Amino acid sequence: MSKNKNIIAFQGVAGANSDMACRQAYPYMETLPCPTFEDALNAVETGKAALCMIPTENSKAGRVAEIHNILPNTNLYIVGEYFQRIEHHLAAPKGADIKSIKTVYSHNQALMQCRKNILALGFEAESYSNTAAAAKDVAVWKDISKAAICSRLAADLYGLEIIKENVEDSHDNTTIFIAMSAEPIDPNPAQGQVITSLVFTARNIPAALYKALGGFATNQVNMLKVESYIPSGASQTAQFFMSFEGHPSQRNVQLAIEELGFFCRKVKVLGVYYGDKKRFE
Repeated sequence: MSKNKNIIAFQGVAGANSDMACRQAYPYMETLPCPTFEDALNAVETGKAALCMIPTENSKAGRVAEIHNILPNTNLYIVGEYFQRIEHHLAAPKGADIKSIKTVYSHNQALMQCRKNILALGFEAESYSNTAAAAKDVAVWKDISKAAICSRLAADLYGLEIIKENVEDSHDNTTIFIAMSAEPIDPNPAQGQVITSLVFTARNIPAALYKALGGFATNQVNMLKVESYIPSGASQTAQFFMSFEGHPSQRNVQLAIEELGFFCRKVKVLGVYYGDKKRFE
């Protein structure tokens, strides 16, 4: 159990989009920046934070690949999800303008989400560890030929001027974050839409994946996501990350999970939690 009930950890530096997601989803909590995703998870495991907030996918740039190699090995549980509308702004030191800027710095995901606008503006793009870290260093350099693509919070924190707002290519740009805790929760399906997330490894037999997922169709369980990935640094059978509607206590979900287990070598439930209302709008 965490000794710091009002602290939520995230990967990045102050002003990152993950920081904004934490502040909006859990406004009563203090945010704790961490260098890596593993450090954010470890902050919860060691009691430095009660929760951590991790991005899993973006509506335009796709999944955050590192997360799927981390989740199967953590002892934490998913306890919630949050849909964050992502707004990227072009921010630069005082005195800069569109004509003076030659190079933009940001996280690779942000650069992908702004690719068309970056090309249209004629900027050279440089990948950075984090959107807010890019803003922080651009502020230190004080070079009007260099700018960052970052959040408004990061621009304000590091004293940059916003040269152009909303440089993301699509204005329905959304990132899904998950909140993780050392203790699971037990949501009530009668009080909201419940999601179960798990990882599994199918047995090495013909049609194992087809048969493993068949129980969800026959038991009318709505699958929200199924993704395959190869464990980091390993050349072996693919693992799968899966999310679906329903609580394991519900009979149809029980039957679907049981059938999944028949055709899998390993099944690990990552969390049972309420889905963000935006998912079901």
